[in-house]
Order: sequence, then structure tokens, then C-alpha cells
Amino acid sequence: MISPVNIKNQKIILITGTSKGIGKYLAEYYCGKGHVVTGCSRNDSEIKNDNYTHFLLDVTDEKKVKELFLHIRKNYDRLDVLINNAGIASMNHVMLTPSETVNKIFETNFTGTFLFCREAAKLMSKNKSGRIINFSSVAADLAIEGEAIYAASKSAVETFTKILSKELSAFGITANTIGLTPVKTDLIKNVPVVKINNLLEKLTVKRFAEFTDISNVTDFFIREESNFITGQNINLGGV
Repeated sequence: MISPVNIKNQKIILITGTSKGIGKYLAEYYCGKGHVVTGCSRNDSEIKNDNYTHFLLDVTDEKKVKELFLHIRKNYDRLDVLINNAGIASMNHVMLTPSETVNKIFETNFTGTFLFCREAAKLMSKNKSGRIINFSSVAADLAIEGEAIYAASKSAVETFTKILSKELSAFGITANTIGLTPVKTDLIKNVPVVKINNLLEKLTVKRFAEFTDISNVTDFFIREESNFITGQNINLGGV
């Protein structure tokens, strides 16, 4: 375990959903920059880095989430950055969507984000500083058929983050969202190509997002100079 003495000049970063895809990339990216990263997911992680610690948990499990934050508090006594990446999607016509699917999507995408934001705010407020970055989706603005529930869950994240930014501003904490566009990860592997192409055609820049497009924006929000940027959403690709 890295001692507090050795982390004075490193950022303490927490990222959810780090077993694969965007979360795994961001965890490796920030470890590579010398920061201390804690990650979590429902599956084991393949990340091999002395600066990385992994927790097996579901982001909707309040008890496990609190245990993770207790670990961060005990070992680092602070949290500089939270990136809420964990999320699930299910595309279906409203008339064919069971309530079970609705509950699962909202619990992961919204409730999970809420739990991590709440606990992060408690820890960040002690040091009067912190950055919260929540992931939304361009689907929230594009209103594409078949994505009603997923888009609604991400709209909830955006509204929540805007209000959160106001509630936390007095503590020196910023809160922003990034509207993700399709990235070639497992999240979209079962989505028909025609649907993906339809979404890309609605973007200003009509292409898939690269991982570096995402870290470019997280870097921007994390910068010390971005302490005046809060309550904002940046849609990748433009909508």
C-alpha cells in the first residue's frame, strides 16, 4: 500500500467500472501519469500497476460502497477525483421493455452514480477541494427511438450533477458530466450496426469516439485551472 507520505504530489483518483472498456483505459491512463487510482467493478481487474487498487462490488451496493470509501479515507485521508464510469444499456421499444430492465438501468446508471457522489462529497469536503466527473450520453439529447430508458437515466445523471455542483460549490468541489458517444466497447457490441450508424449520423463529427477523446475531457475537468468550470455537460462529437 502506498503511504500518505509518498502521495503528497499525486492525485487520489477513484474510477468505477474499471474491469474493461473506458474505465480500464482511464485507470491505466492515470496510473501511467503517476496518480494513485482505486477502481471497482463486478468483475476482477487485469490491471497490473503498483498505484492501482481494485474492489469487487456492485455500484448499487451501499454497504460495499461505504467500505470502499472507508479504505480510501484510512489509507489516503483524501479523494481528489471521482469518475463515475460504470453503466449499463438496454435498447428496446418502450412497449417491449419490462419494468425489471427499467429498474436495473436506473439503479446502476443513476443510483450508483448518486451513492459514489454522496460519499465522495463527504471526503472531498474535508479538504475543500475535489473534482466529480459523471458520464452521461449524447443519447440524452438526441432522443433516439429505442433508447428511452437508457437516455432517461442519463438525463437524470445530468440534472443531478447540475444541482450537485451548486450544493458542493461552497466546498471547492466541481461536478460536471461528459456526454459519451459510441465507443467500440462491450456496451455496444450487441447493438445493430444500423442503429449505431444512425446515431453517428446525428453527430456533428460523425465518427466513433476514441479513448483519448474521453481522457482529453477528463484531463480538462481535473486541471487546477478548471476550478471555475462546474455544472457543465460536454457532449463528445457535438449534438
